[in-house]
Amino acid sequence: MSEVTPEPESSEDELKRKFREALERKKLAQTEAGAGGKGKNSSKIHGAHGPVGGKRSFRRKSGG
Repeated sequence: MSEVTPEPESSEDELKRKFREALERKKLAQTEAGAGGKGKNSSKIHGAHGPVGGKRSFRRKSGG
């Protein structure tokens, strides 16, 4: 006899398999990009989200 699985479970398994394959491709792409010698931060924009130079001050609007 052949195994018969309900449709929802097989579609769930298929979806999980696709996600795993996509994750493997993503990890492989990251390791290949990391081997390029650019290091961890390969962004073209540097220092966009770093610490701010001075302390932020908040002021209330004066009347008006």
